[in-house]
Amino acid sequence: MPTNADSSPPTRRRAPAGAAVLREDVTDAIRAAVFEELAAAGYARMSIEGIARRAGVGKTAVYRRWRSKLHLVLDLVSALAVQGLPAPDTGSLEEDLQLLYRVTARALKHPVAGQIIPDLQAEAARNPEIAEAMQKALREGQHGVASGIVRAAVARGELRDGLDEELALDLISGPLYWRSLVVRAPELPKGHLKRLAAATTAALKAL
Repeated sequence: MPTNADSSPPTRRRAPAGAAVLREDVTDAIRAAVFEELAAAGYARMSIEGIARRAGVGKTAVYRRWRSKLHLVLDLVSALAVQGLPAPDTGSLEEDLQLLYRVTARALKHPVAGQIIPDLQAEAARNPEIAEAMQKALREGQHGVASGIVRAAVARGELRDGLDEELALDLISGPLYWRSLVVRAPELPKGHLKRLAAATTAALKAL
C-alpha cells in the first residue's frame, strides 16, 4: 500500500563520499604545535614532521588543513590580526596608552613570542608572502588598537583634529617594540610603562 509522502521520515543528509571531517581539537593542537616548533627550531628548520609529532597526529592531518608550512604560518599570522588586542576605553589618552602598553609588554615578554616574532621578521625580509602577512597582522592588530586610541582622543579634544595619524601610530608602537624585540631588554625598569605613556601623550599633543 503506498504511503503518504508527508508521513515519510525525513531523509538524513550524508557527507559526500571521501569528504574529510576536520576535527577542531586536532586543528587547535596543530596550531599550538606550530608555535612551539617555531620557537624551538625557527621557520627555516621547522618541518611538517616536527609539527605533527608535537601535535600527536600524522602528517596527513596537517596536510589536510594546509598545503605547506608556509601556508600554515601565513594562516597563523593572519589569525593574530583577527584576534587583535583589547581596545582600551578609560576616557583618558594617557591611561589608554598605559593599559595598551601593559597588555603589549606582557604579550611580548612571553618567551615564545620573543623568539617567534624576530624570526618571522627576519624571514619576512626574504619572503614577500610572510612580509605581507606580518604587515597585515601588525596593521590590524597593534596599529588598529592604537588608531582607535588616537581617534577617541581626537573626539574628546585631547588631540587636534587632522594630526598625522601614521606618525602618531609610530610614536605609540615604536618605543616598546624597539626595547622588547630589537634591544631585547630582559626587564623593563620599574615605572617605565607609566613614564612611556606620559612621554607619548606629550609627543602626540605636540603633533
